[in-house]
Amino acid sequence: MRPYVLVSLTMAVCAFVAADEIKDKKSSRPDATYAETIAPIMNRSCVSCHRTGGIAPFSLVGYDNTKKWIATIASVTQSGYMPPWKAVHGYGDFKDENRLSKMEIDQIQQWNETGMPRGDESKEPASPKFVTNWPLRQPDLIVQPEKSYHVDAEGGDLYRSFVIKNQFKKPTWIKAIAIQPGNAKVVHHVIVFTDATGMAQESEVANTDGQPGFVDSGGAPGFIPSGVLGTWAPGATTREFPAGTAMLVSPKDKIVIQVHYHKTGKPEEDQTKLGLYFATEKIKHRMLVDWIMDVDLRIPADDNHYVESYDQTVDENMTIYSAFPHMHNLGQSLKAEIRYPDGKIQPLIWVDKWDFRWQLTYSMKDPIKAPKGSVIHIDAVYDNSAANALNPHNPPKRVKFGRRTTDEMLLLVLDYALDKS
Repeated sequence: MRPYVLVSLTMAVCAFVAADEIKDKKSSRPDATYAETIAPIMNRSCVSCHRTGGIAPFSLVGYDNTKKWIATIASVTQSGYMPPWKAVHGYGDFKDENRLSKMEIDQIQQWNETGMPRGDESKEPASPKFVTNWPLRQPDLIVQPEKSYHVDAEGGDLYRSFVIKNQFKKPTWIKAIAIQPGNAKVVHHVIVFTDATGMAQESEVANTDGQPGFVDSGGAPGFIPSGVLGTWAPGATTREFPAGTAMLVSPKDKIVIQVHYHKTGKPEEDQTKLGLYFATEKIKHRMLVDWIMDVDLRIPADDNHYVESYDQTVDENMTIYSAFPHMHNLGQSLKAEIRYPDGKIQPLIWVDKWDFRWQLTYSMKDPIKAPKGSVIHIDAVYDNSAANALNPHNPPKRVKFGRRTTDEMLLLVLDYALDKS
């Protein structure tokens, strides 16, 4: 027998034996049960939003609720739409990474296919208790627009900015913020700005539609922010700034709550609340915000893979604590890295499947140093073709940087502190 024939036969036998062993292992693997398999997944990754009073449209607390929605759960976890975590695993290391493993996704599929057995109820973990609608504790100060905002039944998404009267008599350190949507059915996401210019107040005064706040065309606000206190979107985790750091709000600053609304098909009312948590420890470093954006962005029509790169040089030693990527409906991916003066590369953030519906702030597990002279490099990809169902222009046209949702953005917002002794 020729040697290569013998080798081929040997490989075939080994493959057959290996496949048979895999089949045996699968058949011997116990079926997933709610008590021991599914409940821990739901409790960890789902019920903080999917609960009574939560932001999600239905509850997944308990066996009966999970069983009722399992077909939907199986579909959205298989596609990666849920849980809403968009950063690529392994490219950067982030707190609160709400991601299911392949094994967990497979277990959800299996549980759906095998009749959703409950299992041993004595081994079923208790559902998390939510004693307040605030994600941390009761805020030190709660503010909101003076009256509720009326959202029309139909029409496109809209942005509304609400200017909050500043109650501070002296500069105040803010350790964290929390958002409580007044109407979870219409509030898509929220960004909280500070404005030291007075432009936001002028826009609100000039408003003539009889409602609180003023219309914002989307993306960036209709004024030049002096800072960003924080952002919120369904699935985001609210947390305090690291020890010794905080945001500083001056008595001259106006706080502006920008809310992105979507319509439900019937009239709705909303009065979103902002909770502020004050620092109690000594603050050593002021948390600052860097808006890295390419205002020269121009995306040609009919290009389904347009790549735009942008560099920003770091002019002072800094420590980066979080990253908030932002694009509009043509965006496909955004990848950022730090290029150090010695040539080394530090991954920062990579969202490889951009989704305008899920805009999250990603907090680093370990803050990242960016010494003076480093370059923050961003590669962004856009689809400005007719094949992009989210393209706001039909037929496609050349799109430039702008704050309207029909414009486009290349934006990365970083929370950072300067490294000063």
